[in-house]
Amino acid sequence: MLWLSCPNCGSRPIEEFGFGGELPTVPDRITDPNERDIDYVWMFDNLEGITIERWFHQAGCRRWHTVERNTITDSVEP
Repeated sequence: MLWLSCPNCGSRPIEEFGFGGELPTVPDRITDPNERDIDYVWMFDNLEGITIERWFHQAGCRRWHTVERNTITDSVEP
């Protein structure tokens, strides 16, 4: 079972959290503001390895947390 460490509530099972998606980065080559917004919202890297993700602690403190997760081993990095 995957556990996430909440800074407010401590280590909690992943079922208490809602996945908010990857924390996106927009390439510098996209200069048009509208295109940057579209890329930020709809384009994901789906990397193999370490990704930075947002998780919402819906069954606890109800706050957003940023987590580094390894998608190969499905483990949360400290």
